[in-house]
Amino acid sequence: MATTLSRREFLEALGTAPLAALPALHTAWPSWMPRLAFSPPHQAPRGDVLVVVFLRGAADCLNVVVPHGEDAYYRHRPTLGLPRPDDRRSGQVQRVIDLDGFFGLHPALQPLLPAWQSGQLAVVHACGAPDESRSHFQAMDLMERGLTDLHGPASGWIARHLASLDTGNTSPLRAVGLGERVQHSLRGPVPVTALRSIADFHLGGDLKAAQAMQAALAKLYQGEGELQALGRETLHILDTLAALDPVTYRSHREARYPDGDLGLSLRQVAALIKADVGLEAAAIDVGGWDTHFAQGASEGLMAGLLDDLGQGLGAFHADLADALQGITLVVMTEFGRRVYENASLGTDHGHAGLMFLLGGQVEGGRVHADWPGLEPEQLFGPGDLAVTIDYRDVLAEVCLKRLHNPVLDQVFPDFTPKMRGVVRDGA
Repeated sequence: MATTLSRREFLEALGTAPLAALPALHTAWPSWMPRLAFSPPHQAPRGDVLVVVFLRGAADCLNVVVPHGEDAYYRHRPTLGLPRPDDRRSGQVQRVIDLDGFFGLHPALQPLLPAWQSGQLAVVHACGAPDESRSHFQAMDLMERGLTDLHGPASGWIARHLASLDTGNTSPLRAVGLGERVQHSLRGPVPVTALRSIADFHLGGDLKAAQAMQAALAKLYQGEGELQALGRETLHILDTLAALDPVTYRSHREARYPDGDLGLSLRQVAALIKADVGLEAAAIDVGGWDTHFAQGASEGLMAGLLDDLGQGLGAFHADLADALQGITLVVMTEFGRRVYENASLGTDHGHAGLMFLLGGQVEGGRVHADWPGLEPEQLFGPGDLAVTIDYRDVLAEVCLKRLHNPVLDQVFPDFTPKMRGVVRDGA
């Protein structure tokens, strides 16, 4: 028989703990049956920790990794084009950082150079989805579900990966979505923790209040039933996170995460990885990339976004230098932007974008691309960079080679991926 606890008893047990300090966590249990029949989960040892950073708003990938070796780039972008690496008319800090003689990094991404030079950072350019809607909502929905059209399963591609692979991992922190809610890519039959901040679980450092709250919750969730089971799972997560103290956490090699949501999220993922709590997948969102107006080139709105991204990824790379052999981080965006700059000194919705891969087993120090070109006759539709690599080719290769999941037909239904050689196989 379930034990009941009155509202008054519960509040008295909490003592003086403010309600606003209650943990920002929930576990995503599906309220629907995914429209996909799973075979018995394939058994395999745990592979890499997968971290997916989604740049929401459609990042202008031509100004992230710049094709400075193509004259058409500068003809199309007389204002927004970034100076070539050898352009002495511009200051060094304004010029593109050359990677291979044709492509180069935006100067704000200088913190990524150590990862590139060590062969632990790769770029996949002119990649994206077949969807031509140029709608943020539809493009993100399809990409997070890993589908060609809207008629597939409602679950996310990471969720299907987790559901189709039995690694023997029963940790309540097997999958974590950093932010206010669980990302669509994680939604499905496997419980996922939505985590805003580890610090929230310490109730502002008030140990007595935290212990009182957990004792009250333990009493509340005694007995049998789905609610009680969910409550006990939450308590298990609380116990696990109680051992992590974000205040005293010290990053490796004095890695400095930037202030803000991205830096906090990456820092917390690093803490979870180091604590070995069973994390297999984490998703992080970064908004603000819809740069229709006043985008800027070496300086300005987008440069600020890239500075935050570069510092965050650079710190993550330095912090986890000793663990990178078991980590694969992917950066992606729903689509790229128009090749031509617009009259508002910004860029409009386009087609192809790019992906970054960071980790110990990526084929790094390379820009992987089947480059379509930027001449007018080479552009797609109204003037977009053409997609020559399907983003699912990259994700499927990561699933197969780094996450030990061979049932790609369950992760990406109705799609046959092509291996692009972006990551290495093995342990």
